[in-house]
Parts: sequence; structure tokens; C-alpha cells
Amino acid sequence: MDPAISWSQPEQDGPAKLLWLRIWQTQQELESMNLKEGDSDVETFTNGFNNQNNAIVNGKMDKTTSSLNRRRKVENRTNNRPASRHNRLINDGECPWRAENYPYLKGVMGLHEEIEHFYNYMSPTDVEHKLRAEVVSRIEKVILSKWPDAQVEVFGSYRTGLYLPTSDIDLVVIGKWTNLPLRTLEQEFLDNNIAQDNSIKVLDKASVPIVKLVDRKTEIKVDISFNMSNGVKSAELIKSYVKEYPVLPKLVYVLKQFLLERELNEVFTGGISSYSLILMCISFLQLHPRPETLRNGNLGVLLIEFFELYGRKFNYINTSIRIREGGKYINKEDMQKEMVDGHRPSMLCIEDPLQPSNDIGRSSYGVLQVKRAFEYAYTVLTNVVHPLSIYSNCQQQSILGRIVRVREKVVQHRQRVEERQRYNKLSSRSPSSTGSTSSAEESGVSSEGSDNPSRDNSPNINFIPRHIQPKNNTFNKNRRYTRTNNHHNYNQSNLTKRKKPAAKQ
Repeated sequence: MDPAISWSQPEQDGPAKLLWLRIWQTQQELESMNLKEGDSDVETFTNGFNNQNNAIVNGKMDKTTSSLNRRRKVENRTNNRPASRHNRLINDGECPWRAENYPYLKGVMGLHEEIEHFYNYMSPTDVEHKLRAEVVSRIEKVILSKWPDAQVEVFGSYRTGLYLPTSDIDLVVIGKWTNLPLRTLEQEFLDNNIAQDNSIKVLDKASVPIVKLVDRKTEIKVDISFNMSNGVKSAELIKSYVKEYPVLPKLVYVLKQFLLERELNEVFTGGISSYSLILMCISFLQLHPRPETLRNGNLGVLLIEFFELYGRKFNYINTSIRIREGGKYINKEDMQKEMVDGHRPSMLCIEDPLQPSNDIGRSSYGVLQVKRAFEYAYTVLTNVVHPLSIYSNCQQQSILGRIVRVREKVVQHRQRVEERQRYNKLSSRSPSSTGSTSSAEESGVSSEGSDNPSRDNSPNINFIPRHIQPKNNTFNKNRRYTRTNNHHNYNQSNLTKRKKPAAKQ
């Protein structure tokens, strides 16, 4: 088990695990030449396993055993590597998508239900959607005040709606400049107090120069580029595939969180970009051997098949991915004939559907680590969902939670956003707000509608800022899901549709 891509499972708890953890951590310290006596991040470990904190009772570890946590500051709220928390058990505390008192089925059927609930939970709420629209509006106002003829467009996951709660916002400024005004834009943000202190970074030496910042009011990260019109076209292309394959966004949400937990979601660290991942999913669905099952197929089966394809079967050495013309695999030698400037196909070679000579995956130098992570997930899930597995009871513990987690900081962050919205509504209704602009109006959030977040019809597919507004349906985390009695077995990939409860008015 490699802590960089995996973490311990509940059945692995015991003295052997503690010993392995100590050996692994010692090796890491030797490699980093960080040898210190009495490391404060690790609790005292004795050869006899008989100290007060690590007592063994009847051959089992005492439940009072403290977990070994290595403290590490990270910039992203969800970006805690499993290597630093590799000994924490999987439980529903880190699986907030699980519906309370819901009768999960066993095996792959339970995995399908968990993926559905994960998608509903992670989809952006109305409040989260409007906060991002507010950020875009403030930044657009600053840019247009400096360059009235410029055009500000949203692209990336925010435009497609396939963004996680802590994803950044990608903006492109289209205009006419002899030299890109990166430093001028930086100064404008400083003068207007838009960004947090010391959060603005100008990457003028990158292949695509951008300005990065963190919004002062919402702590949302924003990346701003110039004259990159292909980003907008790519987002519209993805939205067309979302309409063609309804299962696509559900798979993408799980896979994005899977890579995020392992720090394999950033190109500059060797991982694969969100765009590359979505193109891989589209190719997987285009070339699926059972296309009739894709519209209402079993999401658990599809997820396992995706991990099997890119974790075990795909030939990264000789094969390139193409989604144009219905999708197909092409030889890298043929791909190289269309490439310019002497470039060679990369290990993860994905043809840009808008510019065939461009290799989308050329900067993902750590793709083999991604392959190992996919293979690990395939092994874990196939073992657990097997009908004879004693761990296939999804009612007792999460199956999806064995490979995906949502950190407590993310849950708390989303709760704070919702609480701030409720406070704004109460403030707007109080007598003291008469004759003045309400807090909700100042934040750009409507004071009408439900206090609960809306995820049933989240604004995550067809959103374009200032043109399409989110729907105002309510979502209750503890709502009662219903299911028909006609269940399918493990080998069937189609599920009977469940009727969703009507939204509260």
C-alpha cells in the first residue's frame, strides 16, 4: 500500500498497521534528511505495544488508541494528502454525502446509490453559485473600468458547472494590447482592494501568462488569462457532451475529488488537468462496448470500468485519445504527423478537439502515478463489491468512502457559507434594515427562497454568468430517498429510476 495513493481500510486496523506506519514514516524522514529526536508529530511507539495509549486487549487494539497525525499546512482546503493522514479510518464522518437512514443496497448497487448521493451533495448550491457570480461581477467591474472595450468571459469548470466547492474560477479577458497588461491589472486589484493581502501572483513566464488571486470577501481563488478564446469554446463543447451523456457529470465529480485527495489534479505538480480528465471520461463513454446502458446505467459499474481501462488496460506508450468524429484511439505516430514545432506525443496523449495539433496531456509528467491510483481504486472496489465479499454491505459502511473522502474543513466551509446567507436574510428582514440596503442585497444574494441549500436542481450544467440564473429548489441533507422494489443484480448495469421527492416551496 502506497500512502501517496491509498489509505488504510477499516479491516486493516491492528498492531501490524501501527508497525507498518512507523516503518514508512521513518523511511520518509530518512529520504528527506529530516532526522529529529522525539518527533512531536508522532506519538510514542514501543516495541511491546503495551503503553497506555496503545494498549492491546484480547489481541485487539484498544479503541482509545490515538491516531498518528502529521501536521502539514496546505493552501487548498481539501488538499490534505492521504500520506499525512494515512491511518485515519473510513467512516461516515468523512462521507457527508451518505443519506441518513437510507437503506443502501449491497455491492455495486450500493456503490451506484452512493455516487448518486455524492453528486447531489457536491453539486453547487444556489448560495455557492451566487457567491461566485458576485466575485465575477466585482472583478469584471474593475477590468471594464480600466479597459471599457475589453470583454470578460468565464470558462473552465465554473462555466460547465462541473466544479467542486473549493474549485477556482477561470476568467479570460479579451482585448487589444501590444503587451499583455499583467502588472497593470495587478495594480488595479490592489487599488480596489479586491484580493487578499499578498495573494496576487503574476505568472508572466508561463506558457499561458495568468494573474492569480484570492478574493477578499469569499476566499475564492481566481485565475485570469488574456485573449485565450479557446477556453470558452472548450467549455461549450463539454456542455454539449454533458447533454449527450447524462452520467458524465456524476463520474467527473467523483473522479475530480479522487484526484484532488491525492494531489494529482494539478498539471504543475505532474497530475492531470480537469479538462484532460473530462476528455478521458468522454472517450471512455464514446467507446463503451454497451452504449445502450450509458443513459441510465449503473454508475458503480461505470466507475469500476473507468478505473480498469485507465488503470490496467490502456496503452499509454503507443495510444492517443481522440474524441472528434465519434471518438477513437489513434497511434501516436499518426498523432505526431499533425503536431507542429517538433513536439512529440506525451505519455498521456489527448488530442485537442478544437486544435488537433495540440496535445492536451503534454504537461502531465506524473501520469504514471495517476495510472497507479486508478489501478489501486479498481482493485479496492472490485474486491469490495464482489457478491461473496464480507465488506459489500454498503448499509454498514461506505464503499465509495474507501477511495474518496470529503475533508471536514470542506464541510465546515460550506456550512459557514450557508449560515452567512441565513444571517443576511434575517438582517434584511429586521426593522433596523428599513431605509437602507439590506445585507443580502449588498452581497448580491436574493432574500427570498428557502433557507436550505438547493442541490436537486443545482446550477451546474447550463450556467453562463449574467445570462442564466440558478433554480430555487430546496435540498435537505437528511431527506428520505425512495427506491422501487425492482432491483438489479451485480451483472446488470441498468438501474430502475427512483422518484425524487418534490422540492419544497
